[in-house]
This record gives sequence, C-alpha cells and structure tokens, in this order.
Amino acid sequence: MRVLMLSVLVLVACVPDDRRIPAKSKQAKVRPAKARPAPSEPNAQRPPPPPKKRPAPVTSVASVASAQPSARPKPLPAQDPVLKEPFEDRFERRTLGADWRAVSGVWRIDNGRLCGQGARNRPVWLRRRLPTNARIEFEASSASSDGDIKAEFWGDGRSGATGTSYTDATSYLTILGGWKNTFHVLARLNEHGRDRREVRVKSGAGVRAQPVVANRTYLFKVERTDGRTIRWFVDDIEIHSLSDSAPLAGEGHQHFGFNDWSVRLCFDNVRVSPL
Repeated sequence: MRVLMLSVLVLVACVPDDRRIPAKSKQAKVRPAKARPAPSEPNAQRPPPPPKKRPAPVTSVASVASAQPSARPKPLPAQDPVLKEPFEDRFERRTLGADWRAVSGVWRIDNGRLCGQGARNRPVWLRRRLPTNARIEFEASSASSDGDIKAEFWGDGRSGATGTSYTDATSYLTILGGWKNTFHVLARLNEHGRDRREVRVKSGAGVRAQPVVANRTYLFKVERTDGRTIRWFVDDIEIHSLSDSAPLAGEGHQHFGFNDWSVRLCFDNVRVSPL
C-alpha cells in the first residue's frame, strides 16, 4: 500500500507545469503596455521663435519737416492794406479775386454776386484793414425761407468757427433771420452770448421784427462813428445798436467779411468807407 501511494506521488510530481494551470488563465489576453512619452532630449529640434519686432526709428520733428515740401505761408492780415479811401466791389467777374480771403472753399462768384452755401461759420474776409470808425454797406439775399443772413465786422480777417457753435468769433456779428428765421441778432464775439442784442421775429409785429423773405434783396448798413457804438440798419431801418465799453478795434479787429451756416446766401454791391 505504501509502495502504491509513493508511486502516485511520483507520477504527480512528474506531470508538466502547464497541466496544472487553470484553463481560464491560459485564455487571458495580454494587454499591451501603454506607451510612455519619450524623455525630452536637450538637443531636440524645436520650431524657431517668432522674430522680435524692432522699434521704429525715432525721427526728429526737424527731419520730418525737411522731408516734406514746405507749404506756402498764408498772408497775414497785418499785410493787408489799410483802408484809406472807399472800397467798392460789384463782383462782375468769374473768380473771387485777390481782394478776398476765403476760410471755406464754398465761396465763389455766381452771376455777378458773391455766394456761399454750407460754410459752417467759416467766412470770406475783405483784404483791407478797417479803421476804428467806418461804414460798411452791401446787398444781401437768402435763397431759403430760413433767412440766416450773416456778416462780421471788425474781426481778425482770417478766422472762422472751430466747432459747431460759433462761440469763438473775433468780431461783431449781424444775423438777419437767424435760427430758422426766429431772431435778428447783433452779437459781440459769441453769437449765443447773453449780452447780444436780439429781437424776436414775428409777422405783423413791426418793421424791424419782420421775417426774412426768400430771394428778396436787403440793403445792409453797419457803421461806427464814435469809436464804440455799432449801429445796424436794414433797408434804412435800425435793427440794433450796441455801445461797447471795450470796443473791438486795432490789431486783431480790423476786418469785415461775409458768413453763412447752411443756406445759400449771396452778396453784392459792397461799399466800405473810412469815417
């Protein structure tokens, strides 16, 4: 009996190992190992960095000015001749001529009249220096029922509005039928100023308060005879007078001009007389 059991044990020990592995373990699938990222190499090639922007070279103002063609300087009003005798202009020509300085390009001669539309308070100035006392006469008309006939007196001869509102004038201003034919105004430096003279336009309220009629010709006269008082007449009717304690006169206040906002205006038969 002992001999039989020892024989069985010997036979079991001699059986190959694969026979002792369970069948389920033999059929197990081997999963491939996950690929690990290769360690970075210090000499590995990388895309070159974008080129750095170099600062623009600094150019001096003097070098820029020398590189650009020099603009012809505008003649200064001080170079305009002094008005010693009456000046007249009937505009019987095709071009504006050398007697006028336009701040806006809308001013031109049209059928024997000086006309402008849409100047946006950038006037056309007479190239004559007025004395302190003078009389300015001319004919004027508006092509619109909005009126808005505007002129400047004793200004600097080269400036116009720098913004929408004309609060930086250099002159006295007359506006017939301003603000869509609602006011006749005589102003000093600022057409919106509280010190302006005004009359509200109203039909039937008197001659000096009548609205502007489109395409009708009006005779303007503005004068100063005592060095301080501006008087404004239309068709020989005095619209306003202004006695100025600090009168506009001398340097920076020696020129007369026509002005306009948006409507079409025309002027004719100008006569400027020293007094």
